[in-house]
Amino acid sequence: MTVSQAAALKVGLGLLGLCLFGYIVGPPLYWHFMEGLAAVSHTSNTCPPCLCDCSSQPLLTIPEDCAKHDPEVSEDTEKNFAELLTEELKLREAEALASQQRADMALLEAKKIASQYQKEADKCNSGMETCEEAREKAEAALSAQKKLTVMWELRARQKGWREGVAKSHM
Repeated sequence: MTVSQAAALKVGLGLLGLCLFGYIVGPPLYWHFMEGLAAVSHTSNTCPPCLCDCSSQPLLTIPEDCAKHDPEVSEDTEKNFAELLTEELKLREAEALASQQRADMALLEAKKIASQYQKEADKCNSGMETCEEAREKAEAALSAQKKLTVMWELRARQKGWREGVAKSHM
């Protein structure tokens, strides 16, 4: 390996290491930086200022939320909260019902497939029993044929027949 190839290899590995470091460390630093910018840019509150008479309170206390003491705002907030909770419950009930229906459909499909497999298994078992009976009959027939062959061969030997010697009667 020449010096220029070794230098190119070192530069390539250094660049690869730098990219890997940036890939690992970059996203957390980016999000931390963005949160800092968001905190600096959003120093003003988005809600309107409270119209409280804070002069009667001591200097070191933090003023309470004005909406807590306003009966109209409190009533509207409770109504909105109750409506939101009711809507959330209805959505969750609908999701649960849909999920239950999907589960029921999956269960029915599984039962149908299991039934089909059971029918196929029963057919297979029936076919195996038929084949086993046919094999047993074939074995019995073969055994009987072998006995008959042995008997005829014995008679033929008694009459003078020898294996391998065949006489032609022509």
